[in-house]
Amino acid sequence: MIEQKATNIFWHQGAITLSDRERLNGHRGFTVWFTGLSASGKSTLAVATEQGLYERGYHTYILDGDNVRHGLNKNLGFSPEDRTENIRRIGEVAGLLRDCGIINLVAFISPYRIDRQAARELNNDSTFIEVFIDCPVEICEQRDPKGAYKKARQGIIKEFTGISAPYEAPENPEIHLRTDEMSEEECVQLIISYLMKHKYIPG
Repeated sequence: MIEQKATNIFWHQGAITLSDRERLNGHRGFTVWFTGLSASGKSTLAVATEQGLYERGYHTYILDGDNVRHGLNKNLGFSPEDRTENIRRIGEVAGLLRDCGIINLVAFISPYRIDRQAARELNNDSTFIEVFIDCPVEICEQRDPKGAYKKARQGIIKEFTGISAPYEAPENPEIHLRTDEMSEEECVQLIISYLMKHKYIPG
């Protein structure tokens, strides 16, 4: 738990509720949380899923791990403590976007189960959809679009998930995608179908 340092602060409730925003948007606000190794396909699928939702007229926003580290989380590294704070902050932001009635797609390695569970609790379990982007580290390393695995093997990048730092795979994700076996189109269709089936978006 993060210690509350500020005192004499009070929650100010606005007049417009989440239900009001969702009614205006024409759909629910929720979080689709993509987790998996680097180069497993998280960002690619988040972008493709957003495109599919946008084309259907839904209000969306992507929170991408690398992008967020350029601003909000630029003061964090990759130690276990910084990784936890990284996910805590993005979980809070995802919760705010959900409260805006926006569909937010979060693409972070988020290697620790306890941190993903904390993000789920921040976002309300019924509006948090964990998507496990499952791909063997050997395949991710073959892809290696950023050259990160090569640098990790050379010891240039320390605490690299899957090489010198652990990844704790989800035990019960809402959606499980094998990106070494499935195409981008198949993965996106499964996500959209899940959202329709469970009434996150109209069928």
